[in-house]
Amino acid sequence: MYLEIVSPEATLFSGEVTSIAVPGVNGEFQMLKDHAPIVSLLKEGVVKIFGNITLEEEVQDKFTKGDKDTTLLKINSGTIEMKDNKVIVLAD
Repeated sequence: MYLEIVSPEATLFSGEVTSIAVPGVNGEFQMLKDHAPIVSLLKEGVVKIFGNITLEEEVQDKFTKGDKDTTLLKINSGTIEMKDNKVIVLAD
């Protein structure tokens, strides 16, 4: 599935991922390929990106590496939309 993470300053990531887990306002949830369409608010926490991804050099300092093929991004709040195997995260 295709993931795009956008902050007020820049697009932090765009590319193919295996799955993503996000801190929803009602608890953390994960989305895989072919997930039902969803729009949700996000709270402060960590976005977990699963898959072997490549980050642009200018945004690498915003991300940390987790175990195996996991990349982490701390956020204060945001919104997520999933539709037709495309996920857009508007992160603050």
